[in-house]
Formats: sequence, C-alpha cells, structure tokens
Amino acid sequence: MTPRFDAIGLVVSDMAASVAFYRRLGFAFPQGVERQPHAEAGLPGGLRLLLDTEESVRSFHAGWQPPTGGGRSSLAMLCDGPGEVDAVYEELVGAGYHGELKPWDAFWGQRYAVVNDPDGNGVDLFAPLPSAAAE
Repeated sequence: MTPRFDAIGLVVSDMAASVAFYRRLGFAFPQGVERQPHAEAGLPGGLRLLLDTEESVRSFHAGWQPPTGGGRSSLAMLCDGPGEVDAVYEELVGAGYHGELKPWDAFWGQRYAVVNDPDGNGVDLFAPLPSAAAE
C-alpha cells in the first residue's frame, strides 16, 4: 500500500473572500460554497484544492491556532507567458489583494511575481522567459 498525493488543503479565515480570490485565478469552485465550512475545486490531473474555515478545523482539532509569522508555503500558477504574469498580478493587486513581489525577470529564466491570498498565503505567478523557453 502506498499513499498517493490527492489534494492541497488551505485553512482560511473567510471562505467567501478566499473562494473569490481563487476563482479569479480560474479555480472552479461550485456556486454556494462561499457559505460553507469546506470547499473543493478540481484541478488538472485529478488533484483538488481544499479550503476549510478556521472554525471547521477547530471543530475536530480544538487547540488549532493559525500560524504566525511569514508563510512557508505557496501555490505556483503557470501563466501562458510573461505578459500574463504582469496582467494577472495587476488585476489581483487592482482588486485589492496584496502584491508581495512585483513581476520581474528572475535569474532562473522566468517572469515571476507573488500575490498573497486573503490569508497571506503566497501565490506565485510565473512563465518561462522567451530566451529560457528557446533553450
């Protein structure tokens, strides 16, 4: 028996705000989950993104507390090209989300930026730079 990777789970403080953020990035959450303690969106390859409210987690883990300090995890979103990195970053920041790292041409050959979701989780936006893609 071997466990298999099936889902990515995030604990959220405001389900509606988190669902709205991830829908802007193309995650297909069902209508009405904004008012639920748990939400799931299917991902390519059969994986799922799971969102659970803090209250939901405390219902089965009474002592749970949100982490403090900087985040140690992020979701990475492949964009169609460097221009899409810039456009998605600007759309999200323009909608009021925190831009952690403005788009830049990273030394590892990607256009790269980071936006925080409503709970401060990093969402990396990236695309290969044309010179890196040709190699």
